Amino acid sequence: MKEKGIFRSSARSLRDIRTLTTCAMLGAVSIILGYFTIQIGDFLKITFTSVPVSVCAYLFGPVAAPVLGASMDIINYMMKPTGAFFPGFTLSAAVQGLIMGALLYRKPLSLKRTLAATLIVMLLVDMVMNTLWLTILYGQAFYVIFPARALKNIIMWPIQTAVLFAVLKGLERAGIFRLFGERA
Repeated sequence: MKEKGIFRSSARSLRDIRTLTTCAMLGAVSIILGYFTIQIGDFLKITFTSVPVSVCAYLFGPVAAPVLGASMDIINYMMKPTGAFFPGFTLSAAVQGLIMGALLYRKPLSLKRTLAATLIVMLLVDMVMNTLWLTILYGQAFYVIFPARALKNIIMWPIQTAVLFAVLKGLERAGIFRLFGERA
């Protein structure tokens, strides 16, 4: 029942001009971060474009964040195409926003919760879904590309978590979340 209210609240927030404006600004940050992507072959990429989507998830929940995530996947691809476009990655970006929103929205900010949310996204989205999309896209066997992707995600998990937690904590300390009335 409580989860239903979170989804309703998140969906309602999409009607607020402040939400839309903030999402647009977070999208612009995502585009800028997209230019600092490190591409390692066809199967590995290090990027921080998901951080603005995670901030959106924390602020506006599991409905707004998937919309931003999917939109930013498409826009980032149009701005800086790397490889072929594949809609599975857009689905992955939406699922990442959904998971982060479900785990972070209207919950107290903590390193433990941020670690858990990032881990779930990395396991389900980055390691399983995105590896599956790459196997479909490039015709490589799942088990061939999975070990390198798993190693990259194990290394990136604490880094991604630290970056996200630092950004959220910095925004909280700066009083940005109070502007939205839901984070005091």
